[in-house]
Amino acid sequence: MFVFGNLVNAIALVIHSVLTLYMWIVIIAALITWVNPDPYNPIVRFLFAVTEPVFRMVRKALPFSAMGGIDFTPIIVLLAIMFLDSFLVPTLMKIGADMNAVPASPR
Repeated sequence: MFVFGNLVNAIALVIHSVLTLYMWIVIIAALITWVNPDPYNPIVRFLFAVTEPVFRMVRKALPFSAMGGIDFTPIIVLLAIMFLDSFLVPTLMKIGADMNAVPASPR
């Protein structure tokens, strides 16, 4: 049973890494909007392609996310990432630890 526990722990670590990476991508994408970026720059295009689908979903779900000309969408996405990272990852780690701690049944 320890194999499945280790698998769940590995999945939790991968999810944590992906969420951390995406958090930094959202931060960089938000910061780059403060300047006038070249829309043909491959880095700018990558940031836009990776973040805009998520931003669009948040803007559709929460129309108030752009109040007063200020776009709060990156903040909402960052809060969602922090929630997932602090809830989902530890929950999966606990499940994996519990699976590893189950004693083998006696014969």
